[in-house]
Amino acid sequence: MKKIVAALALGALMVVTGGAAEAKDWKKIRIATEGAYAPWNATDPSGKLVGFEIDLAQDLCKRIGAECEVVAQDWDGIIPALQQGKYDGIMAAMSITAERKKVIEFSNPYGTEPSMFGIPKTSPLAAAKFGAERVDLTKDTAENKAALAKLGEVLKGKTVGVQTSTIQANFMEKLLPSVAIRTYDKLDNAGIDMAAGRVDAIFGDRSAVSAVLEADAAKGMVLFGPAFSRGVLGDGVGVGLRKADKDLKEKFNKAIADATKDGTITKLSTKHFGYDIAIK
Repeated sequence: MKKIVAALALGALMVVTGGAAEAKDWKKIRIATEGAYAPWNATDPSGKLVGFEIDLAQDLCKRIGAECEVVAQDWDGIIPALQQGKYDGIMAAMSITAERKKVIEFSNPYGTEPSMFGIPKTSPLAAAKFGAERVDLTKDTAENKAALAKLGEVLKGKTVGVQTSTIQANFMEKLLPSVAIRTYDKLDNAGIDMAAGRVDAIFGDRSAVSAVLEADAAKGMVLFGPAFSRGVLGDGVGVGLRKADKDLKEKFNKAIADATKDGTITKLSTKHFGYDIAIK
């Protein structure tokens, strides 16, 4: 559920490239993932890509009737490489946002989860109370406003680590502009810096933050504050596609609908996350 793309600065150029495309039979579909955002996608010690999106990609391609090849791609170049035809789709915990939709197309969402902060267990931040466990950023309620105001208050003078060009970085810049942030190529590296005392908190998708907190480098860390969703954090995670490939979008939409209806997405997400992220 992460990530606003750094390449949006090239948006106008990319949109131009999204014109008419050659008709394809889609017997083979190449899908890019980051391989560094567990449990959505990761790389095991042998170098093999693993995770929820790897398993789901194979399932969706099977429903489409296509051979599926999943390839690793660094996050910073993931949209430009799609536009250049290096692969056909992106499944990399990429949240559907208005900014990204100016540049690429998306399938319907196949999952969603909130964003949360992680902090050292011994941090004074752990004592903060917010009056809300979940904050839907599309709802302008007094409770939500109070929770955001409290967050800004307790994070004043602190530094938050986020992955570069993500929806969480966008959240911080738009909703908590007075709080310092430090950006990282991977959330794992933000966790290492938090364990070393170089940042006070990290912010990302709940599952990704939890994975960092469970890593050896960040033992003794805990989730912190409300769970935030929607608004600047996007409308769920979907398959990123070229605007020209409308037929492939239709195929993915049907496959996602079928995988949701028969419980496959619930089964796979429960396996990898420990809870259901399917959109029903």
